[in-house]
Amino acid sequence: MTATKSFLRVGADHVKHYAKATWQRYKNLGIWGKLFIWLLIAFYIALGTVLILKGKLIAQAMYDVAQKLSHMKYGWLIILGAMVVASFPPMTGHTTIVTLCGFAYGMKGFYIVLAGSILGSATVFVVLRFLFSKRLRKWSATNDKWTALETVVKSKGLPLVILIRLSPIPPWAYSNTLFSSIHTVALWQFVIATVCLSPKLILSIFIGSRLAPLSDGEQRQEMDTQTMIIDAGLAIGGLLLGLVASVVVYRLVQRQLRHLKGVSPSTEEDIIEALEEADEGAPLLRNLSSESLLEEGDH
Repeated sequence: MTATKSFLRVGADHVKHYAKATWQRYKNLGIWGKLFIWLLIAFYIALGTVLILKGKLIAQAMYDVAQKLSHMKYGWLIILGAMVVASFPPMTGHTTIVTLCGFAYGMKGFYIVLAGSILGSATVFVVLRFLFSKRLRKWSATNDKWTALETVVKSKGLPLVILIRLSPIPPWAYSNTLFSSIHTVALWQFVIATVCLSPKLILSIFIGSRLAPLSDGEQRQEMDTQTMIIDAGLAIGGLLLGLVASVVVYRLVQRQLRHLKGVSPSTEEDIIEALEEADEGAPLLRNLSSESLLEEGDH
Protein backbone atom coordinates (compact mmCIF):
# COMPACT_ATOMS: atom_id res chain seq x y z
CA MET A 1 0.00 0.00 0.00
CA THR A 2 2.86 2.35 0.88
CA ALA A 3 4.56 1.66 -2.46
CA THR A 4 1.31 2.36 -4.30
CA LYS A 5 0.83 5.68 -2.48
CA SER A 6 4.42 6.64 -3.22
CA PHE A 7 3.94 5.81 -6.92
CA LEU A 8 0.73 7.84 -7.07
CA ARG A 9 2.40 10.76 -5.29
CA VAL A 10 5.30 10.77 -7.77
CA GLY A 11 2.83 10.57 -10.65
CA ALA A 12 0.81 13.48 -9.28
CA ASP A 13 3.99 15.56 -8.86
CA HIS A 14 4.93 14.89 -12.49
CA VAL A 15 1.46 15.88 -13.69
CA LYS A 16 1.61 19.14 -11.70
CA HIS A 17 5.10 19.91 -13.03
CA TYR A 18 4.19 19.40 -16.68
CA ALA A 19 0.86 21.19 -16.29
CA LYS A 20 2.62 24.23 -14.81
CA ALA A 21 5.36 24.17 -17.47
CA THR A 22 2.78 23.82 -20.27
CA TRP A 23 0.70 26.70 -18.93
CA GLN A 24 3.78 28.91 -18.64
CA ARG A 25 4.81 28.16 -22.21
CA TYR A 26 1.25 28.89 -23.38
CA LYS A 27 1.27 32.29 -21.64
CA ASN A 28 4.55 33.16 -23.35
CA LEU A 29 3.07 32.56 -26.81
CA GLY A 30 1.90 35.42 -28.99
CA ILE A 31 -1.68 35.76 -30.18
CA TRP A 32 -1.05 33.71 -33.32
CA GLY A 33 0.66 30.97 -31.33
CA LYS A 34 -2.30 30.76 -28.93
CA LEU A 35 -4.74 30.75 -31.83
CA PHE A 36 -2.81 27.86 -33.39
CA ILE A 37 -2.99 25.90 -30.13
CA TRP A 38 -6.78 26.31 -29.94
CA LEU A 39 -7.20 25.37 -33.59
CA LEU A 40 -5.10 22.27 -32.93
CA ILE A 41 -7.24 21.35 -29.91
CA ALA A 42 -10.40 21.82 -31.98
CA PHE A 43 -8.95 19.64 -34.73
CA TYR A 44 -8.16 16.77 -32.36
CA ILE A 45 -11.59 17.02 -30.70
CA ALA A 46 -13.22 16.83 -34.14
CA LEU A 47 -10.94 13.96 -35.14
CA GLY A 48 -11.75 12.04 -31.96
CA THR A 49 -15.49 12.59 -32.51
CA VAL A 50 -15.26 11.29 -36.07
CA LEU A 51 -13.29 8.24 -34.93
CA ILE A 52 -15.88 7.42 -32.29
CA LEU A 53 -18.90 7.89 -34.58
CA LYS A 54 -17.40 6.48 -37.78
CA GLY A 55 -14.73 4.15 -36.41
CA LYS A 56 -15.89 1.04 -38.29
CA LEU A 57 -16.15 2.87 -41.61
CA ILE A 58 -12.66 4.36 -41.18
CA ALA A 59 -11.19 0.98 -40.23
CA GLN A 60 -12.84 -0.63 -43.28
CA ALA A 61 -11.54 2.15 -45.54
CA MET A 62 -8.04 1.71 -44.11
CA TYR A 63 -8.24 -2.05 -44.71
CA ASP A 64 -9.43 -1.54 -48.31
CA VAL A 65 -6.57 0.88 -49.05
CA ALA A 66 -4.07 -1.54 -47.51
CA GLN A 67 -5.36 -4.41 -49.65
CA LYS A 68 -5.08 -2.31 -52.81
CA LEU A 69 -1.51 -1.42 -51.92
CA SER A 70 -0.57 -5.03 -51.19
CA HIS A 71 -1.86 -6.13 -54.61
CA MET A 72 -0.10 -3.34 -56.49
CA LYS A 73 3.30 -4.09 -58.00
CA TYR A 74 4.80 -0.95 -56.50
CA GLY A 75 2.54 -0.54 -53.49
CA TRP A 76 5.55 -0.73 -51.19
CA LEU A 77 7.08 2.21 -53.06
CA ILE A 78 3.99 4.32 -52.36
CA ILE A 79 4.37 3.57 -48.66
CA LEU A 80 8.05 4.56 -48.79
CA GLY A 81 7.15 7.86 -50.44
CA ALA A 82 4.44 8.56 -47.87
CA MET A 83 6.91 7.91 -45.05
CA VAL A 84 9.42 10.35 -46.52
CA VAL A 85 6.74 13.06 -46.76
CA ALA A 86 5.53 12.36 -43.20
CA SER A 87 9.10 12.79 -41.95
CA PHE A 88 9.11 16.52 -42.73
CA PRO A 89 7.58 18.83 -40.10
CA PRO A 90 4.88 19.88 -39.60
CA MET A 91 3.58 16.69 -41.24
CA THR A 92 2.25 13.87 -39.05
CA GLY A 93 1.15 10.29 -39.64
CA HIS A 94 4.34 8.25 -39.43
CA THR A 95 2.85 5.75 -36.96
CA THR A 96 -0.39 5.56 -38.98
CA ILE A 97 1.57 4.70 -42.13
CA VAL A 98 3.54 2.03 -40.25
CA THR A 99 0.28 0.52 -38.98
CA LEU A 100 -1.19 0.68 -42.51
CA CYS A 101 1.82 -1.26 -43.74
CA GLY A 102 1.01 -3.90 -41.12
CA PHE A 103 -2.53 -4.02 -42.54
CA ALA A 104 -1.16 -4.56 -46.05
CA TYR A 105 1.84 -6.84 -45.60
CA GLY A 106 1.67 -8.25 -42.09
CA MET A 107 4.97 -8.71 -40.29
CA LYS A 108 6.82 -8.72 -43.63
CA GLY A 109 6.03 -5.01 -43.79
CA PHE A 110 8.73 -4.36 -41.17
CA TYR A 111 11.44 -4.23 -43.83
CA ILE A 112 9.46 -1.63 -45.77
CA VAL A 113 8.86 0.65 -42.78
CA LEU A 114 12.44 0.33 -41.55
CA ALA A 115 13.74 1.36 -44.98
CA GLY A 116 11.15 4.16 -45.18
CA SER A 117 11.99 5.44 -41.70
CA ILE A 118 15.72 5.53 -42.42
CA LEU A 119 15.26 7.11 -45.86
CA GLY A 120 12.72 9.68 -44.66
CA SER A 121 14.59 10.80 -41.55
CA ALA A 122 17.96 10.89 -43.33
CA THR A 123 16.45 12.99 -46.13
CA VAL A 124 15.10 15.51 -43.61
CA PHE A 125 18.44 15.56 -41.80
CA VAL A 126 20.47 16.27 -44.95
CA VAL A 127 18.02 18.73 -46.55
CA LEU A 128 17.44 20.87 -43.46
CA ARG A 129 21.08 20.92 -42.43
CA PHE A 130 22.16 21.82 -45.97
CA LEU A 131 19.60 24.60 -46.35
CA PHE A 132 19.96 26.17 -42.91
CA SER A 133 23.50 25.38 -41.77
CA LYS A 134 24.56 29.04 -41.49
CA ARG A 135 21.29 30.08 -39.89
CA LEU A 136 21.70 27.21 -37.42
CA ARG A 137 25.19 28.23 -36.33
CA LYS A 138 24.14 31.86 -35.91
CA TRP A 139 21.03 30.95 -33.91
CA SER A 140 22.61 28.33 -31.64
CA ALA A 141 25.53 30.62 -30.77
CA THR A 142 23.10 33.07 -29.13
CA ASN A 143 20.84 30.53 -27.39
CA ASP A 144 22.11 29.22 -24.06
CA LYS A 145 19.60 26.34 -23.94
CA TRP A 146 20.59 25.03 -27.33
CA THR A 147 24.30 25.48 -26.66
CA ALA A 148 23.93 23.42 -23.48
CA LEU A 149 22.03 20.68 -25.33
CA GLU A 150 24.66 20.54 -28.08
CA THR A 151 27.46 20.33 -25.51
CA VAL A 152 25.79 17.47 -23.64
CA VAL A 153 25.02 15.51 -26.82
CA LYS A 154 28.60 15.96 -27.99
CA SER A 155 30.04 14.75 -24.68
CA LYS A 156 27.67 11.80 -24.26
CA GLY A 157 27.80 10.77 -27.90
CA LEU A 158 25.83 8.00 -29.57
CA PRO A 159 24.17 6.48 -26.43
CA LEU A 160 22.38 9.75 -25.61
CA VAL A 161 21.45 10.28 -29.27
CA ILE A 162 19.82 6.84 -29.31
CA LEU A 163 18.01 7.46 -26.02
CA ILE A 164 16.57 10.78 -27.20
CA ARG A 165 15.62 9.19 -30.53
CA LEU A 166 13.66 6.49 -28.69
CA SER A 167 11.77 9.11 -26.67
CA PRO A 168 8.20 9.95 -27.79
CA ILE A 169 8.94 13.65 -27.24
CA PRO A 170 9.55 15.30 -29.60
CA PRO A 171 7.31 13.47 -32.12
CA TRP A 172 8.75 11.78 -35.23
CA ALA A 173 8.92 14.70 -37.67
CA TYR A 174 10.18 17.16 -35.05
CA SER A 175 12.69 14.64 -33.76
CA ASN A 176 14.19 14.66 -37.26
CA THR A 177 14.34 18.46 -37.07
CA LEU A 178 15.90 18.32 -33.61
CA PHE A 179 18.86 16.23 -34.70
CA SER A 180 19.25 18.27 -37.88
CA SER A 181 19.61 21.30 -35.62
CA ILE A 182 22.35 19.83 -33.42
CA HIS A 183 25.52 20.23 -35.47
CA THR A 184 27.45 17.89 -33.13
CA VAL A 185 25.30 14.95 -34.31
CA ALA A 186 26.74 13.21 -37.38
CA LEU A 187 24.54 11.62 -40.04
CA TRP A 188 25.89 8.13 -39.25
CA GLN A 189 24.95 8.56 -35.58
CA PHE A 190 21.46 9.67 -36.57
CA VAL A 191 20.99 6.68 -38.89
CA ILE A 192 22.13 4.20 -36.22
CA ALA A 193 19.76 5.82 -33.69
CA THR A 194 16.91 5.48 -36.20
CA VAL A 195 17.71 1.78 -36.72
CA CYS A 196 17.42 1.38 -32.94
CA LEU A 197 13.73 2.27 -33.33
CA SER A 198 13.19 -1.20 -34.84
CA PRO A 199 11.40 -2.65 -31.77
CA LYS A 200 8.89 0.21 -31.86
CA LEU A 201 8.33 -0.31 -35.59
CA ILE A 202 7.87 -4.05 -35.10
CA LEU A 203 5.26 -3.36 -32.41
CA SER A 204 3.30 -1.00 -34.67
CA ILE A 205 3.46 -3.49 -37.55
CA PHE A 206 2.23 -6.24 -35.22
CA ILE A 207 -0.70 -4.10 -34.04
CA GLY A 208 -1.62 -3.41 -37.66
CA SER A 209 -1.48 -7.09 -38.58
CA ARG A 210 -3.83 -7.93 -35.68
CA LEU A 211 -6.24 -5.10 -36.43
CA ALA A 212 -6.49 -5.89 -40.16
CA PRO A 213 -8.90 -8.87 -39.92
CA LEU A 214 -10.96 -7.03 -37.28
CA SER A 215 -11.30 -4.02 -39.59
CA ASP A 216 -12.77 -5.97 -42.50
CA GLY A 217 -16.52 -6.59 -42.20
CA GLU A 218 -16.46 -9.90 -44.08
CA GLN A 219 -13.62 -11.40 -42.06
CA ARG A 220 -15.12 -10.12 -38.83
CA GLN A 221 -18.43 -11.90 -39.54
CA GLU A 222 -16.65 -15.19 -40.22
CA MET A 223 -14.56 -15.01 -37.04
CA ASP A 224 -15.53 -16.99 -33.98
CA THR A 225 -15.75 -15.08 -30.72
CA GLN A 226 -12.57 -16.56 -29.28
CA THR A 227 -10.44 -15.55 -32.28
CA MET A 228 -11.91 -12.05 -32.25
CA ILE A 229 -11.18 -11.63 -28.54
CA ILE A 230 -7.61 -12.90 -28.98
CA ASP A 231 -6.88 -10.55 -31.90
CA ALA A 232 -8.43 -7.56 -30.11
CA GLY A 233 -6.57 -8.42 -26.91
CA LEU A 234 -3.23 -8.68 -28.72
CA ALA A 235 -3.82 -5.32 -30.46
CA ILE A 236 -4.82 -3.58 -27.22
CA GLY A 237 -1.93 -5.23 -25.38
CA GLY A 238 0.47 -3.97 -28.04
CA LEU A 239 -0.90 -0.44 -27.72
CA LEU A 240 -0.54 -0.49 -23.93
CA LEU A 241 2.96 -1.93 -24.19
CA GLY A 242 3.95 0.85 -26.57
CA LEU A 243 2.47 3.50 -24.29
CA VAL A 244 4.24 2.16 -21.20
CA ALA A 245 7.53 1.86 -23.08
CA SER A 246 7.21 5.47 -24.31
CA VAL A 247 6.61 6.77 -20.79
CA VAL A 248 9.52 4.76 -19.37
CA VAL A 249 11.93 5.95 -22.08
CA TYR A 250 10.86 9.59 -21.71
CA ARG A 251 11.35 9.48 -17.95
CA LEU A 252 14.74 7.81 -18.48
CA VAL A 253 15.79 10.61 -20.84
CA GLN A 254 14.79 13.24 -18.29
CA ARG A 255 16.57 11.36 -15.51
CA GLN A 256 19.75 11.20 -17.58
CA LEU A 257 19.58 14.91 -18.38
CA ARG A 258 18.85 15.87 -14.75
CA HIS A 259 21.80 13.96 -13.31
CA LEU A 260 24.67 15.12 -15.48
CA LYS A 261 28.06 15.32 -13.81
CA GLY A 262 29.53 18.80 -13.54
CA VAL A 263 26.34 20.50 -14.71
CA SER A 264 24.36 22.94 -12.56
CA PRO A 265 20.62 22.35 -11.93
CA SER A 266 19.73 25.48 -13.93
CA THR A 267 21.69 24.20 -16.93
CA GLU A 268 19.97 20.83 -16.62
CA GLU A 269 16.59 22.56 -16.82
CA ASP A 270 17.77 24.56 -19.84
CA ILE A 271 18.71 21.32 -21.61
CA ILE A 272 15.33 19.72 -20.88
CA GLU A 273 13.48 22.85 -22.02
CA ALA A 274 15.49 22.89 -25.26
CA LEU A 275 14.49 19.28 -25.87
CA GLU A 276 10.82 19.99 -25.19
CA GLU A 277 10.87 23.06 -27.43
CA ALA A 278 11.97 20.91 -30.37
CA ASP A 279 8.30 20.16 -31.14
CA GLU A 280 8.05 23.81 -32.16
CA GLY A 281 10.67 23.28 -34.86
CA ALA A 282 13.45 25.16 -33.09
CA PRO A 283 15.69 26.40 -34.38
CA LEU A 284 15.41 25.43 -38.06
CA LEU A 285 11.69 26.00 -38.50
CA ARG A 286 10.97 28.72 -35.95
CA ASN A 287 10.25 32.28 -37.03
CA LEU A 288 11.02 31.57 -40.68
CA SER A 289 10.11 34.33 -43.08
CA SER A 290 10.74 35.09 -46.73
CA GLU A 291 13.37 37.63 -45.69
CA SER A 292 15.30 35.11 -43.58
CA LEU A 293 15.22 32.56 -46.38
CA LEU A 294 16.47 35.11 -48.89
CA GLU A 295 19.18 36.16 -46.48
CA GLU A 296 20.24 32.53 -46.05
CA GLY A 297 20.28 32.04 -49.80
CA ASP A 298 22.43 35.14 -50.37
CA HIS A 299 25.14 33.66 -48.19
